[in-house]
Amino acid sequence: MDDWDRETVLRKPKARTAVIRNQSELNAAARQGAILETHRALNVANKAHHVDTDHRRIAHLDRSDDVKPPEKVNLSVSQAMRKARADKGWSQKELATKVNEKESTIKDYESGHAIPVQQILVKIERQLGVKLQGKKDIGAPLPARGGGKNKAEATK
Repeated sequence: MDDWDRETVLRKPKARTAVIRNQSELNAAARQGAILETHRALNVANKAHHVDTDHRRIAHLDRSDDVKPPEKVNLSVSQAMRKARADKGWSQKELATKVNEKESTIKDYESGHAIPVQQILVKIERQLGVKLQGKKDIGAPLPARGGGKNKAEATK
């Protein structure tokens, strides 16, 4: 039999898609009548996909937003501290000893360079007897404390 001489094709080879890298290969494929399809690669190196989006504005905002420094002691607070301390005749070192803080802390508060810590302000308020916290009445005398009496005894 001639079966041995006959060629059997199990499958046809698929047409391979070629990646064309330059203009001359593209022209040659067009002359041969090949099917051409173009794709633009989107990657980090090709930033053309960012042109019409909000990414530029967002990136600009991201770069330009600086971290806001923390608030410093208000000038009215530092002036009220200085005046109340002078009225009592205390030095900065004496006030620092009474509130159990460093002398440099008191200097920073009075010069307006310190970042306010509420616990320290409360201690200074109590020693000086003036209001240093809040938005109104800075430097006003603190109301007298109850001293442990309840309201019924205080009204008698």
